Amino acid sequence: MSIAATMEAKLKEAFAPERLMVINESHLHAGHHHTAGGHHAEFDGKGETHFRIRIVSPKFAGMSRIERHRAVNAALAGEFDAGLHALAIEPAAPGEKTRW
Repeated sequence: MSIAATMEAKLKEAFAPERLMVINESHLHAGHHHTAGGHHAEFDGKGETHFRIRIVSPKFAGMSRIERHRAVNAALAGEFDAGLHALAIEPAAPGEKTRW
């Protein structure tokens, strides 16, 4: 199973979202430098390392923006250990305005 599919399954289980988008943005970061294993390496943009999460869930009602981000990060903690490098999170509760 891909990292994107795993993330989607975990987010669905944790938040029962009304809307969910897991967007792989790794290709947008080609040429960026990553420090891994004590050396400086250029990232080729391939793989599943940079994602954007757009999620609307009733579980976010009453939560601050920081609490929402912490909840999503906690649900996906294992993915960071598996190679996830960056995560942009756009959480909302039902009825809240989104830019997407």
